[in-house]
Amino acid sequence: MVHDPAPGLKAITLKTHETPDTPVRLLSCIDKILNRRSIRRYKKAPVPEGVKAKILEAGRLAPSAANRQPWHLIVCEDAASKEKLSKGRWSGFIKDSAFAIIGVSLPFDDTSRKFGVIDTTIALQNMVLAAEVQGVGTCWVGDYREDEVKKEFSIPAEATVVCIVTFGLPDEKPGSPRKSKPLAQMVHAEKW
Repeated sequence: MVHDPAPGLKAITLKTHETPDTPVRLLSCIDKILNRRSIRRYKKAPVPEGVKAKILEAGRLAPSAANRQPWHLIVCEDAASKEKLSKGRWSGFIKDSAFAIIGVSLPFDDTSRKFGVIDTTIALQNMVLAAEVQGVGTCWVGDYREDEVKKEFSIPAEATVVCIVTFGLPDEKPGSPRKSKPLAQMVHAEKW
């Protein structure tokens, strides 16, 4: 697989086995990242506890500005909790997931106020990737009313609900990844 480079950058070539010392698991992780799709249909089965623990651990260990770790993760497995999150126009599938996580940034100093949403997003993305490499499907959900989610889940007023992410064993296999812009349209060498 060759990705078109931006002007001034070298082409990126990914092969299944580039060198004997390249770990296969690393390449399979890269393949998973490049081919990841959002999953909105889930099997009626729980995600194994050990798998879920690794997903949460990936979020816990995410990097953050000055190591402030301003994120809080509300794990919603209960049918009533997931139903409360499923009220939007495009979020009805949340109730069918094994669990959903509400990613919340709670700032407590200048650094976490400035970078908290970014740091929380990084933690959630770590969890999405940890899920993907373990065969768990995910979907980022932005269809929610923050004030209602804060009220329903007792989230402090000064916090920001960054996103909801669903997790579950996939019950669909979406086709090939959606067409993305070529690198040349979004990557710039040294300056715009």
